[in-house]
Amino acid sequence: MAATTVLSIRVNDHDAESLERLAEVTGSSKSSLAAEAIRAYVEMNEWQIEVIKKRLDMADRSEYASRERVKSVFEKWGVSEG
Repeated sequence: MAATTVLSIRVNDHDAESLERLAEVTGSSKSSLAAEAIRAYVEMNEWQIEVIKKRLDMADRSEYASRERVKSVFEKWGVSEG
């Protein structure tokens, strides 16, 4: 089992009540549900930040389509610039 750290957080009453109901329905502890939510949030944001960094690097290297290329594709499909 991975090492764990105890965190203390504050949530509003509505979220605390919702978490309590979810724990009862699923048979899980509030702690395990909160840990799962944090893990999913962190993973998603780490992935998103990595994609943004890669895309910014591509933009810095001018690896995206030129304005002229984008315009020609729009014209091909009958879409005017807005």
